[in-house]
Amino acid sequence: MENETVSRNFIEREIDKDLSEGVYDHVCTRFPPEPNGYLHIGHAKSILLNYGLSKEYDGEFHMRFDDTNPTKEKDEFVDSILSDIKWLGADYKDHLYFASDYFDKMYEAAVKLIEKGKAYVSDLSAEKIKETRGTLTEAGTNDPNRDRPVEESKKLFEEMKAGKYEDGSLVLRAKIDMASPNINMRDPVIYRVAHISHHRTGDKWCIYPMYDFAHPIEDAIEGITHSICTLEFEDHRPLYDWVVKELEYEMPPRQIEFAKMYLTNVVTGKRYIKKLVEEGKVDGWDDPRLVSIAGLKRRGFTPESIRMFVELCGVSKSQASAEYGMLEYCIREDLKVKRPRVMAVLDPVKLVIDNYPEGQTELLDVANNLENESLGSRKVIFERELFIEAEDFMEEPPKKYFRLFPGNEVRLMNAYLVTCTGVEKNPDGSIKEIHCTYDPETRGGNAPDGRKVKGTIHWVSANHNYKGTVRLYENLIDEEKGVYNEEGEINFNPDSLKVCEAVIEEGVKSAKAFESFQFVRNGFYTVDYKDSAENEPVFNRIVSLKSSFKLPAQGGGAN
Repeated sequence: MENETVSRNFIEREIDKDLSEGVYDHVCTRFPPEPNGYLHIGHAKSILLNYGLSKEYDGEFHMRFDDTNPTKEKDEFVDSILSDIKWLGADYKDHLYFASDYFDKMYEAAVKLIEKGKAYVSDLSAEKIKETRGTLTEAGTNDPNRDRPVEESKKLFEEMKAGKYEDGSLVLRAKIDMASPNINMRDPVIYRVAHISHHRTGDKWCIYPMYDFAHPIEDAIEGITHSICTLEFEDHRPLYDWVVKELEYEMPPRQIEFAKMYLTNVVTGKRYIKKLVEEGKVDGWDDPRLVSIAGLKRRGFTPESIRMFVELCGVSKSQASAEYGMLEYCIREDLKVKRPRVMAVLDPVKLVIDNYPEGQTELLDVANNLENESLGSRKVIFERELFIEAEDFMEEPPKKYFRLFPGNEVRLMNAYLVTCTGVEKNPDGSIKEIHCTYDPETRGGNAPDGRKVKGTIHWVSANHNYKGTVRLYENLIDEEKGVYNEEGEINFNPDSLKVCEAVIEEGVKSAKAFESFQFVRNGFYTVDYKDSAENEPVFNRIVSLKSSFKLPAQGGGAN
């Protein structure tokens, strides 16, 4: 048997190389979000990539909050992120950490740099530091405090920690190279004064480390081997390496960058979503029209569908955008054989079968999913009066219209063949009732004489049903105009949400939050966890049944 060639993405190849050369004898990865907002679909890629690598190499996966900026961090965001991680299936076991766990060690690390002559306290303002940093073509100019004596910097840094200085009055800068072609290496600020309470450490600290200084220290302390991050951190890698080298960690972690995952016609920016929430255009950070992980979960997406989407997008060094249609494709593929199908009428009009006995009902045995026999069957009540979709009837139909019109015979799904005999209207001209007759010899939908019927429509019993709210979601963005207008505002689609009162098979009445169904001929729907009550489910449309999206011959790149 020939050996199969296994395609390896560039990160896997780098890890393979590190292991074969003995750089590391194991693999340890992490997902390190800042608890300053809700996660979105892009974060899902990073979570699943880091967790997947740890599983592939039988290593460790750490969940760590980079909570070094108390001005924007909240326990609410910590809780939401942990919920998202758990939902996606990334098991960090007992490896849950916070950057704030290491504040004492970070302070000690900063003191060590001062003692080595690799850091100094500066009294330049933030504006002056920015002004003297230089440009991409011009070197920066030295800080007047750059050659401050070590003991003086140590004393000032201790006083900063003791709370003797106001916010912005002093900072600690790394002493690297003001002429470096990489601006990040031009004596970056690594500590600042900030008299603000921290969500975990309270008022213990009034100085906080900068992210670029804290992050490599956190990785090194935890024994992270491969710090996988997105491409915007590529220019920060020299500083990352400098920090772990100067602090003399025995097994320094290695940073590897990959391209972010961009999704067309969606909003992920926190300030934009915050504005939509504040203006009441969306129902919180978990609105089903958003691609926050919480929103996708509420919409009815599954962890399996998100994982499929991430795998199709692949891992690459090149920036690229994925179509939203690919995400919809993944949820259809995941649900189509897993979930039961029920009949629901979203725009009901009454259908009366004149020759069916009044007061009589019968139970029809209906398969829950024709593609999955293991889902079994259910009993559906059939009677003289039914509801059908308004669009399934036309008085004067165009050519090739095979549904119900006067004189035409159609199949009532899983039931009988019926022929339209007429229509009764309201005074305003709208349809009150459609009338028909049925052929009692066609139970199950097939004629014994073999006559062909082209149209099949679904229906719901008029007297035995669940009348419930159904929410139809479209893209939050006006796709023809793009995501943002010239003023930088979101091109909001006013038709992104439509609400209807539908009639549905009464069996769904007991459905619980997040339980999902296929409404035949309509789409996939899930029970909303926020607005549903016991025996009163509210349904969110996850996705329609049809799409113009076609899966490429191959998935995303693995460069």
